[in-house]
Amino acid sequence: MIERYTLPEMGRVWSDAHKYELWCQVEVLVVEAHAEAGTIPPEVVEPVRKAPPPTPEAVHAIEAVTQHDVIAFLSAWADNTEPREAARYVHFGMTSSDLLDTALALQLVEASDILLAKADALVATLRDHALAHRATLRVGRTHGIHGEPDVWGHRVADFAFAMARSRDRLRRAREAVGVMAISGAVGTYSNIDPAVELHVARRLGLRSADVSTQVVMRDGISEWVSALAIMATVCEAVALEVRHGQRTEVRELWEPFGKGQKGSSAMPHKKNPIISERLAGMARIVRAQVVPVLEGIPLWHERDISHSSTERIALPDASIALDYMLNLTNRLMSGLVVDEARMRANLESTGGLIYTSTVLLELVEAGMSRDDEAYPLVQKAAMETWETGVPFRETLRKHAAEAGLTLDEARLDTVCRPERFVERLTPVFDRLTSLA
Repeated sequence: MIERYTLPEMGRVWSDAHKYELWCQVEVLVVEAHAEAGTIPPEVVEPVRKAPPPTPEAVHAIEAVTQHDVIAFLSAWADNTEPREAARYVHFGMTSSDLLDTALALQLVEASDILLAKADALVATLRDHALAHRATLRVGRTHGIHGEPDVWGHRVADFAFAMARSRDRLRRAREAVGVMAISGAVGTYSNIDPAVELHVARRLGLRSADVSTQVVMRDGISEWVSALAIMATVCEAVALEVRHGQRTEVRELWEPFGKGQKGSSAMPHKKNPIISERLAGMARIVRAQVVPVLEGIPLWHERDISHSSTERIALPDASIALDYMLNLTNRLMSGLVVDEARMRANLESTGGLIYTSTVLLELVEAGMSRDDEAYPLVQKAAMETWETGVPFRETLRKHAAEAGLTLDEARLDTVCRPERFVERLTPVFDRLTSLA
């Protein structure tokens, strides 16, 4: 991921320097386990433990010759070991994937914890925003067309619960990727005792794979990336709502716009929804990693490396992009400007057409058949309002009279109130209040 979208904490998780720190940590634990079992001399443990991780530059210089990243790492780390002879017991009985998959599990868990903390914060921001606007009337839209009255808090509550579900989905996926294996060349423990694997797993807070070949099966990692993609898409759903609400013709919502900020190099009046548009674009990046990672599940026999090049790009990019998105979505919702007066004006802008569903039901309850009488009458009145701008109650009154029907005006006054449409949302907001 490019530096522009990489936040420091998540960037460090995927840095080469941190990766080599984790590789050292895994190898030290294996050496300790071997020494405790009497497989290797105990006096080599301390020199290996004290050896500082090699620099990325040192590893890359050797890899340019060996064309093998793990061998390059081991050689560079051996150069840092005093006495160097102790390094000959590093990686004893292991294969490269034992190291790679175990350290990768640590990186995925670390990345998950960063994302989960930010998801928690975003859930709280969405929840609080929705509760603050539980009585902010606006029109609900279906297919982009005015439907019935709603409240802004209801729309945001949907986002809050969706983000909470996404967070919980990621928590489950964190467990799926916290899996390691140190089982040797084809996973048969031919040159390493399974007790070593258990020792390392316990010390790292990971779970030993139920079975491994040379690698851990990639279904857990695929689940993790899918969870990230869903969460990113929920962020995009929030962004899409804001983008629509900030359109000039709608003008109900505004992204935060800082002092000195510019919207256009050519048009000084512009206040563009750049945060929301950026979120929409970045969600595509996260989603784009799902299929390539899924395709790492089927490998040739016990292992090939067709998955590894994909994962070197896909896993950092997906988590770094989502980390940035969560940060940006929280900023968006924390500073979102809600124009309540404009929402009310838009709600009333169609001359009462938002009450057609209620009027239809009132006529049915008055004794008219739904399909043959009530619906055609209400639709004719509504279409005339669409075409002429005459308020719906007037066109309704006209067409009712033509059908020989006298309207109960007092009853219509009672039911054609926007507040009536949202009276039953109380349980939704009660559930939202308890959302953690």
